[in-house]
Amino acid sequence: MATEPKKKIRIGDLLVQNAVITEDQLGTALREQKRTGRKLGRTLIDLGYVDEDSLLNILSRQLDVPFVQLRHYQFDNHLVKKLPEAVARRFRAIVLAERNGELLVGMADPLDIFAYDEIVRILKQPIKQAVVRESELLSTLDLVYRRTEEIASLAEELEDELDDDAFDLADLTAESSSEDAPVVKLLKTLFEDAVQARSSDIHIEPDESVVRIRQRVDGVLQEQVMKEKRVNAALVLRLKLMAGLNISEKRLPQDGRFNVRVKGRSIDVRVSTMPVQYGESVVMRLLDQSQGMLNLESTGMPPELLARFRRMIQRPHGMILVTGPTGSGKTTTLYGALSELNRPEVKIITAEDPVEYRLPRVTQVQVNPKIGLEFSDVLRAALRQDPDVILVGEMRDSETVEIGLRAAMTGHLVLSTLHTNDSISSAMRLIDMGAEPFLVASSLLGVVAQRLVRRVCENCAEPYQPTEQERIWLESFELDPVDLEAGFVQGRGCYQCSNTGYKGRVGVYEMLEMNEAMLDALRRRDVARFTQAARQSPLYRPLGRCAMDYALRGITSLAEVARVAATSEAELTAPDASAGEAH
Repeated sequence: MATEPKKKIRIGDLLVQNAVITEDQLGTALREQKRTGRKLGRTLIDLGYVDEDSLLNILSRQLDVPFVQLRHYQFDNHLVKKLPEAVARRFRAIVLAERNGELLVGMADPLDIFAYDEIVRILKQPIKQAVVRESELLSTLDLVYRRTEEIASLAEELEDELDDDAFDLADLTAESSSEDAPVVKLLKTLFEDAVQARSSDIHIEPDESVVRIRQRVDGVLQEQVMKEKRVNAALVLRLKLMAGLNISEKRLPQDGRFNVRVKGRSIDVRVSTMPVQYGESVVMRLLDQSQGMLNLESTGMPPELLARFRRMIQRPHGMILVTGPTGSGKTTTLYGALSELNRPEVKIITAEDPVEYRLPRVTQVQVNPKIGLEFSDVLRAALRQDPDVILVGEMRDSETVEIGLRAAMTGHLVLSTLHTNDSISSAMRLIDMGAEPFLVASSLLGVVAQRLVRRVCENCAEPYQPTEQERIWLESFELDPVDLEAGFVQGRGCYQCSNTGYKGRVGVYEMLEMNEAMLDALRRRDVARFTQAARQSPLYRPLGRCAMDYALRGITSLAEVARVAATSEAELTAPDASAGEAH
């Protein structure tokens, strides 16, 4: 027999009795509720008459039910799935625990009698209510209702539709136009799951007897294996059609893009196909266009570095390089710089491969090697378009480097990227690529090297004591004993971080501004002297030091610091080779 809910309580009267709000405020809230149709509790919170925690604490005491903070809760996947996702979202509820045959159900509005009755009917078990924050509940539902089971079910349905013999491409193409086609539903669910999980990439990889779908979350791949191997061809075909690629060409790699709307968000999808041993592999990069204009504040650059970088990009001419391996956030930094420079009086031209984000007022050019349109060709043509600022996607060859340096020397601000491990080696890399030393010394303003380190999950963070080997390694940082007393943290692993101990990423930066000693060494092509001058610069802090600052503040872990230190130019040695690897 289900536990009966408490007698019906009017939340407005309850808050007035507890002197939380006045009669006048209740009247205003009731009129606003009638106008908007929202629940009274949410209306009172939105009007600022009561904060959510005060409201929930009063409900908890009055109803004699616990107030549960979901961000610190360890969920049981089997129990959560007892309540279908659609029901959980509709009634703002989640199953938390089971004790003696009774289910503890967290509800944002425990006074909703209709929701209570429906949940009891669906669960077919006695329930006990708990109060939870609505904001926490909504974000938790995205985390706990991952679409892995739905993806597997749809893959099985699609496999059943494919005959034992090879399927007809024309029939599948026609069928795929239907919103109800299994391949369309499978892709829709796949994209929804990726957006919920904050994935940056989706990999679809055929193997001998299975298809692997892997999503990159916070730089780390998470895998789901589907035994329905033949669905891979159907997925690839549909994705090729969406991206405008040649569906009959399976022997050569192809690149394309398309746009999808997922949960009200506009997602730009870059598609890359490649022939592999058991079919075609597809990798999709997801770019959220609905996030609005990227800005420098969103990069997470420390305030003192941000101020120096802003001064650098306001210079009228010269070259600024942003370096780091693939996926280190270089594009975010460069687009942030462009958003600062993007004013009506400034002409900006970009040469990109590919154009990742569309910017208003900026002339963006997509390079196309297939027709002979390389970075150097776009750069040469751009100089005849009277630009003030030029962004070159990458310094790939000597011709692009030379044109870029000459443009920087003749009154243009040139921004670009370079694939080097640190800022010190970047200037010498330009010379190694064939640029004249005097040209580099005359044009280069500075270099920003960066990495992305994973944030320790706030929900499951716990103190961490360094091992003996790590203590020896920490001595090379010459840290203040007071800083060390603050201690380090690591994530234990929980539902919110998919048991990784990390959630989200933050940028780690190293900035090198040219001074006379460095420029003199560049002109002489003296690598040792340039390196020494750079390290002696009072403003220079290696990537490893920046990462260590984050570790001391409890933002990241020592393992992430070791990974950054191991891949940077810094003289520090990582405590364990397994903690990181050079890119």
